[in-house]
Amino acid sequence: MNAADSVLQRSFPTVMVPRREPVGPMTSAGERLLVGENGVFLEISLPWISLVRRVASFTASIPIPYGRVEEHTNLVCGRVPEELIGEFVAMARAAYPNETGSWIVWSTRTRQFRLLPVVILSQSSGSLKYDRPERHDDEVLIIDCHSHGRHPAYFSSTDNEDDKHDIKFSLVVGNCAAHVPSFAFRLCAKGIFEEVERVPAAWYRISKLAGAV
Repeated sequence: MNAADSVLQRSFPTVMVPRREPVGPMTSAGERLLVGENGVFLEISLPWISLVRRVASFTASIPIPYGRVEEHTNLVCGRVPEELIGEFVAMARAAYPNETGSWIVWSTRTRQFRLLPVVILSQSSGSLKYDRPERHDDEVLIIDCHSHGRHPAYFSSTDNEDDKHDIKFSLVVGNCAAHVPSFAFRLCAKGIFEEVERVPAAWYRISKLAGAV
């Protein structure tokens, strides 16, 4: 095998899942494919999250001599404090009717969260261009937040394109002048998008107090 393919396969290996014992854990942060009797699965292991998601099923009913794989999600960093959601809602209302953005990051050293405003290059009531904020070496992105000003919260085709290579949560806050704004929230995992139908009730409660317009 040529050197380039060898490097690629070491960085993103494929593992055949054993039938009679658990599959060995990942030894470092990264991604791999798991081939089981019930399909092909993407496994991601990072300091803040580990998850397994099915990415393909078998179209032929042939016997696959491997073990079964179950999807799972383990949020190592724990729950994001709702106070930070409130801080971002206040930022979104202060920027209204323009859009704005921020990151919620988590420190692998202190295990604390904080809100980091993005570096805005241009903003209007229908668009936002920005650079990523500076963060400490031990901080990882957990939630990528942006607002929609007077418009409802939803994920656009531009959002899908921007998010397709990332591993993170994405949050959109819309109807920012309303007593209670709208929210759209999803998990992004290398092109897998899982939108959450109901965001935590605490987010709605705290948004009522966050810099209402």
